Amino acid sequence: MTTFRRDGDVDVSRCIAKIAARMNERVTNVNVGISRVIEDEIPELRADVHTIELLGASVHGNINTLLHALQHDIPAARIHAPVAAIEYSRRLAQHDVPLNALVRAYHVGQRRLTKMVFADLLASDIAPVDQVIVMEAISTRLFEYLDQIIQQVVAAYEGEREQWLDDRNSARALRVREVLAGKRTVDIGAATESIRYPLHWFHLALIVWYPGAGAHVDELAGLQRFVRESAEVADAAARPLFVADDRMSAWAWLPYRSAQPDAVAKVRGFAAGYPDAPRVAIGTVASGVSGFRRSHRLAQGVRSVALARGDAESSIIAAGDPGLSVAAALLGGGIAEVKEWVCEVLGDLATDNKNDAWLRETLRVFLRTGSSYKAAAAELDLHSNSVKYRVGRAVSRRGRPITEDRLDVELALLVCQWYGSPVLCPDTA
Repeated sequence: MTTFRRDGDVDVSRCIAKIAARMNERVTNVNVGISRVIEDEIPELRADVHTIELLGASVHGNINTLLHALQHDIPAARIHAPVAAIEYSRRLAQHDVPLNALVRAYHVGQRRLTKMVFADLLASDIAPVDQVIVMEAISTRLFEYLDQIIQQVVAAYEGEREQWLDDRNSARALRVREVLAGKRTVDIGAATESIRYPLHWFHLALIVWYPGAGAHVDELAGLQRFVRESAEVADAAARPLFVADDRMSAWAWLPYRSAQPDAVAKVRGFAAGYPDAPRVAIGTVASGVSGFRRSHRLAQGVRSVALARGDAESSIIAAGDPGLSVAAALLGGGIAEVKEWVCEVLGDLATDNKNDAWLRETLRVFLRTGSSYKAAAAELDLHSNSVKYRVGRAVSRRGRPITEDRLDVELALLVCQWYGSPVLCPDTA
């Protein structure tokens, strides 16, 4: 057995460097494991899909920093929190996530990382008598490193929180959020005057956002300009209402004196041709205070679908799109639960590959057209015999007939259409 010694004592730094180097070789698995345990143990951090993505980037940056510091014996005083960790703390501040949730995430991550390091140490060729010394040294260094990083991200959180509250806490934005919360009876006249928006009219809610940090120099100004021009093209009867959600996304409402069935199509058409357009989630036209809330709630639901599917091409999405409201409702349980349900309902037909994608689409159209081979063939531009063959293959891939659970199958196919890979089973062939 090989041990590392110097002057009769264990060479602690060399042992730690060896352990850190070995963990760096599988750093991706380390990052994934720590991200998952943080998500599982701290539900406050699962509130928004976009912040979950940033959580992964933050964990990745922190782990790389810590392992690098361990490997090269860098003093804790010289450790700097990675950019992704700072940005993540700022985003949590903007979304009203409690500071203690952020701090807990670091402690949970430290516990998990320490457990991984110890497992690697116990499996190493370091003499058992020396492992205790190395364990103690690693624990001390990880504590010092994490303490340094936590101080920095907490400072970033508090600074952002103070600034964000200064920016957001205008009477108008606060009043809008009160109206949306619906915790008290709304005086429509007073609220309309306060937010300078006609709440008794019809409304079309939008949620607009840019998909990545730093995509634009002044994100909110760009979003506000887009909303203003959308309102003009969509023939809104007054100025739109615009409220910042965070520094990269905003809520908006277009006001109308009467129901406008073509308002969604006009916004969609304008956004499709807009240079460097933001992502857009569109609600439905609805009236009064309840319609103001409902349209916004629907826009939030479809935005969650757009974020969950992670499709860069899905830049414009509307609650009225076929099947989308159902998909958004199902997401309430989380994407993992949706995926589990889809794979259970569709069996092997839910496999993430091109052939099963063709079969799913054929079966979806076939069921939607009243189980008519002729109607499905016309829509898919196929021969009816081809449709019949594909439907048979789809049922075979599913592994059981479509009889008593036809509605479940149709819903699962709609979910596959909207979400794509995030809800499909991996192709192990």
